[in-house]
Amino acid sequence: MYFQHAEDVWSEYPELVAAAITTSGITPTADVDARVAQFVGAAKARLADGTESDLPEIKAWRQTFTKMGLKPTQYRCASEALLRRLRKEGDLPRIHPLIDLCNAVSVAYAIPVGVFDLDEVAGFLEVRHAAGDEDYLTFAGTSENPEPRELIFADAEGRAHARRWTNRQSGRSAVRESTSRVLIVSEAMHASAAEDVASLMKTLADAVAEAWQVNTDSTILTSVERRFTISA
Repeated sequence: MYFQHAEDVWSEYPELVAAAITTSGITPTADVDARVAQFVGAAKARLADGTESDLPEIKAWRQTFTKMGLKPTQYRCASEALLRRLRKEGDLPRIHPLIDLCNAVSVAYAIPVGVFDLDEVAGFLEVRHAAGDEDYLTFAGTSENPEPRELIFADAEGRAHARRWTNRQSGRSAVRESTSRVLIVSEAMHASAAEDVASLMKTLADAVAEAWQVNTDSTILTSVERRFTISA
C-alpha cells in the first residue's frame, strides 16, 4: 500500500509541500484534551488580530482553489473551515481523540490535515484528477461522482476518499471507533510551507506517539520522492 500525488499534480502545483504519517494501534480512548487545548489556544492567538482569510496559509489555498476553477468562499480547504468555526463558536467539536488532535493541530498551523482509515482504502491512495466515474460516499451515506478533472483522493478501486482536494473527505474512510490503522496527510502551498509542514509533521507524529503509545512513520513528499510506502 502507498500514498502519492500524481505526476501532473506536482507539475501543476510545484509550490505544493506535503507530509504523510502512518501508524496503527489507534483507539477511541486516548486522552488528548491537554494537547488539543494547547493547539486550539495557539490558533485563537493567531486569530486575535484578524480572521482566517488574513493568514498566508489560507490565502495560498484560496489561490489554489481559484486555480482549480472553484469559488474559494464557497469551497474552503479543511483548515479554513475549521478556523472559521473556531472563530465563530469559540471551540471545535469533539469527534474522536485522533480527529480532535488532528483538527487542533490543523487550526494551530492553519494547514489542512486529513485522516484516513486504511482498512477502508483499497490498494493505494493517490491525489489525482478524477475521470468523473469514481464513487464518493458522503457522510449521509449517499453516493456522488466527482466532476471530471476534479482533484480527488482515489484508491485502486476507483473510490474517491476526498473531493476538491482538501475540501471534503468521504464518509467511507473517516475515522470511527473501530479504526486502528491510519494515514494522516497534510498539504500546504504558502511561501514558508517547507518549514511549516515539517514542523507540523513532527509535532503531530510526536503527539500521536505519546497519546497512543505507538510508533509512527512519516515523511515529506516531493515531486522527486512522491511515493510514501505504508507499512503499518
